Amino acid sequence: MSAPPTDRTYRNPVLDADWSDPDVIRVGDDFYLTASSFGRVPGLPLLHSRDLVNWTLVGHALHRLEPEDEFAVPRHDRGVWAPSLRHHDGRFWIFWGDPDQGVFQVNAPGIRGPWTRPYLVKAGKGLIDPCPLWDEETGEAYLVHAWAKSRSGVKNRLTGHRMDPRGTGLLDEGEVIVDGDRIPGWFTLEGPKLYRHDGWFWILAPAGGVETGWQGAFRSRDFFGPYEEKVVLEQRDTDVNGPHQGGWVRTPSGEDWFLHFQQRGAYGRVVHLQPMRWSAAGDPSRPGEGGRGGGWPVIGNDGAPVTEHRRPDLPAQPAAAPATDDDFPGGRHGPQWQWTANPPADPPPGPDGGAPHDGWTTRHSGDGLRLTCVRTADAHDLRALPNVLTQRLPGTPCTVEVDLRLDSTEPGARAGLAVLGDAYAWIGIQRGADGTAHLVHRFAEAGAAGERDAAHPRLAPEGGVRLRIEAGAGARCRFSYDTGDGFRPSGRTFAATPWRWVGALLGLTALAPTGRGSAGTAAFTGFRITPA
Repeated sequence: MSAPPTDRTYRNPVLDADWSDPDVIRVGDDFYLTASSFGRVPGLPLLHSRDLVNWTLVGHALHRLEPEDEFAVPRHDRGVWAPSLRHHDGRFWIFWGDPDQGVFQVNAPGIRGPWTRPYLVKAGKGLIDPCPLWDEETGEAYLVHAWAKSRSGVKNRLTGHRMDPRGTGLLDEGEVIVDGDRIPGWFTLEGPKLYRHDGWFWILAPAGGVETGWQGAFRSRDFFGPYEEKVVLEQRDTDVNGPHQGGWVRTPSGEDWFLHFQQRGAYGRVVHLQPMRWSAAGDPSRPGEGGRGGGWPVIGNDGAPVTEHRRPDLPAQPAAAPATDDDFPGGRHGPQWQWTANPPADPPPGPDGGAPHDGWTTRHSGDGLRLTCVRTADAHDLRALPNVLTQRLPGTPCTVEVDLRLDSTEPGARAGLAVLGDAYAWIGIQRGADGTAHLVHRFAEAGAAGERDAAHPRLAPEGGVRLRIEAGAGARCRFSYDTGDGFRPSGRTFAATPWRWVGALLGLTALAPTGRGSAGTAAFTGFRITPA
């Protein structure tokens, strides 16, 4: 095994959780990254770094998904697919494809906003993975995108357009500029990122599927082609399967780096940082790389992913990672949390000046999250609920803890801590028909219409309970609880599973059976994730 990282080296992955389909840019001395968010809200996460190794989450660019009523329920295979992040004319721009609606963009004067509402650049089914390019030399603007066969019947090709420089529309019907069917052995070509370098148009795009594929590079003197192609990063004898799409960025000192993802089952798509350089034109040790002039990108260790490497030549930064822990000050949750669908708009204050709300939470003066016990006919299946507050499952073994108190007398009201995917499991408190509180632990298999007990229910104290999930190697999760006399195990080990396009999620939820009137709330405090 490689030695642990030092102050002079880093170790992959640099983002060890599900930051799917990353794209990255540099503006001055700052690096910014965004990723797919699919049907979760808010969408389009925004991460910041000064050294490409340590990243923090600074917010989201998309506050709600549109049309709002279509995303009022979970739609994990829709919404925000692979985005592209760019900086042009003093503004940040993010383009993405919704496979059922078309190509959208939002823009803002600063990374923290304010971001515009989504603007539909081109309507159409199956238009995915768009990337714009503003050619600073000519003033022309272009856009390239891939295709989702599930919506369009087309895949394995990239289509190019001229774009209005204002980013408000496309100026032609587009034409296929790279046809993967014409390249022997290439399939599922997607995720293009478009650049201008050394007099060439460059498209960096993966093919071969997220678990088994490779990263390709394409170049042409003219945007509409013809393009030459080359495989520039592949698994070889490493344990980095894929490796899949990402983005190229250059540091102020002129170093080149490439960030991409690796599919890791229940952990989702984790992000790796690879060194990158350009081969010399006509290098005799690399036959064919000179092509018609100029070199090709060489990513990783001569085209293979690196596990550990010298850090980028950038000022040293303190260790950092996207936040996970949360004390929920004032009843507000941190930016690491996302709902599984659009929350309701903030209701107006009542005639008594009642506490204001944020979606399904209630703001207050202290710490702790007060989740509304939402009445629903889908109480038997967490996968169908929009009111599950989620964050990413870390990619390394960890212990997750939270304190829960159920402030509801409604029979059937329940709340708890979940591991959510195609299959799920949760542990928490449910109010019985006789008014007593019971500690329950339930699970649902993938494809099952409802959940069943993972352990026998038992009485729970009215004062609440501390819940724990120990997520071990392979995302195998053990549940336990503490009612005041130490932790006790509950049920069998649960193997977490991914969701459609998404890694497993940690979730907090509160719900109640259908009925009239308020069903009360659940109070969560002291959410912590500790490395094992």
